[in-house]
Amino acid sequence: MNLIRRTLLAVAAAATCVAAFAPAIAQAQDIKPRIIRFGYGLNEQSNQGRAAKVFVDEVNKRSGGKMKVRAIGAAALGPDTQMQQALIGGAQEMMVGSTATLVGITKEMALWDTPFLFNNVKEADAVLDGPIGQKVMDKLQEKGLVGLVYWENGFRNLTNSKRPVTKMEDLNGIKLRVMQNNVYLDSFKMLGANAIPLPFSELFSALETNTVDGQENPFNTVLSSKFYEVQKYLSITNHVYSPWIVTVSKKWWDGLSKDEQKVLRDAAVASRDFERKDTREEAAKALADLKAKGMQINELPAAEAARMRDKLTHVNAGIGTQVGMDLWNETQAALAKLRSGK
Repeated sequence: MNLIRRTLLAVAAAATCVAAFAPAIAQAQDIKPRIIRFGYGLNEQSNQGRAAKVFVDEVNKRSGGKMKVRAIGAAALGPDTQMQQALIGGAQEMMVGSTATLVGITKEMALWDTPFLFNNVKEADAVLDGPIGQKVMDKLQEKGLVGLVYWENGFRNLTNSKRPVTKMEDLNGIKLRVMQNNVYLDSFKMLGANAIPLPFSELFSALETNTVDGQENPFNTVLSSKFYEVQKYLSITNHVYSPWIVTVSKKWWDGLSKDEQKVLRDAAVASRDFERKDTREEAAKALADLKAKGMQINELPAAEAARMRDKLTHVNAGIGTQVGMDLWNETQAALAKLRSGK
């Protein structure tokens, strides 16, 4: 009797083990060997480069070494706009780039270009990772892209070779490189600058040759791109919070199994969490480094930031119309709720 009982228990235990391992077996079967090109614009030593490496490692680990990501930086696969078209056409698998360069493809992305939209990173995280951020990201699918997560580029600040920007009038006549994006063009023209759209890959040489006088980017980018070599003044304006977005070619994505898609989604979330922490720590250090490298740094007074915000009311109204008033109002309501602490 004991023998029969022991045999039955052994069979039951074996069945339990098989059942427990079944998902793992199924998952292993659903992951094929793949090479994934992941393009980005900054260099390998930048915050973008470090986070891309985390993504590579996470995908490798989660796929049991079957899915291999080749992270290709320094705009070697072209500027953001070129890579976006390559993803849409299925010629490249993945990339991380600015949301601002996607506005021409998905108009709702202009929401993130709103000057002075977020007061701090806590507000930005809550909105980007919440239903509003997802709603904007989902719109990409209609255009042949799949958005996975938002990374942080950071609050953007002004640098130039002419003078410190301590008030709005100091922007008058400064030839300022901006991204190829109408909101940026319109905003800086309205503030008095001569806004010139240029790909990021051409920016350093344009500053070096005085084709443009200045540019606007987060501290990290100013440091990693060595703009301090060709720019004297850094004005802390925090005029726009700038996210990056990890995107996938929908044409390619649709051919993946559910398990493969999960590997990429989970790896993207892990890379996002690393990237934001890393970027924020680096931003504080970058500001100190830029000062040590001889840049003259000034903070835009709050009253001047308010003047700029008021001047851009027309631009903000235009963004509301562009992205749709429902989305605009939903975002303003979410921010009001966050600020009230409810």
